[in-house]
Amino acid sequence: MHKNIILKAIMAGLMIGFAGIIYLSLENKIIGALFFSFGLLMVVSKGYFLYTGKVGYALPYEKGYLKILVQTLIGNVIGIMSLGLLFRFTGLSDIILKSEVIFLGKLDKSWYETLILAVFCGMMMYIAVENYKKLEISLLRVLIVIMPVAIFILASFEHSVANMLYMSMSLTFTLKAMIYLILWITGNAIGAVTLNLIEVKLVEQQAK
Repeated sequence: MHKNIILKAIMAGLMIGFAGIIYLSLENKIIGALFFSFGLLMVVSKGYFLYTGKVGYALPYEKGYLKILVQTLIGNVIGIMSLGLLFRFTGLSDIILKSEVIFLGKLDKSWYETLILAVFCGMMMYIAVENYKKLEISLLRVLIVIMPVAIFILASFEHSVANMLYMSMSLTFTLKAMIYLILWITGNAIGAVTLNLIEVKLVEQQAK
């Protein structure tokens, strides 16, 4: 059992939060997407606990893993939402307004659209985390984290933890926002778990 899961999850939330603020601060979306990868690079290199990086391994089921996921998600919420709320006191109104526009735009999507986009994001996060673990060459490990993050940003996929930054910065704690947050969390899980189960099946077939 891992120790200090909550603290490591809070740190992950902070890293994704800082990455989100960097993204909001830049006008060029492509450059912003590349800089956003700072968050996941910090998470995987430091061994922090990020929900979207851990949920893919929920199946096949292992005893105690659900508890780890719940603690991870709680820590992520504490870390990133604390950062988002504190940022409102900086007086950087342009960035705060941008977060509100982005978040309200997300809520304009239908429930099934947002779920599908969350599934795709879950897949990207699984690809980044899984291949970071497997690759041995440092440059390739960095690139395999950067590219899936850039893809999910530029393709407008829905990352549940990152969206918590926009939610807290814009103070949008409506019922619809909470329902969509559940959709993002669920969709990320579906996407990541699906790819992992396929990987597990392929490994089993190769071993025969």
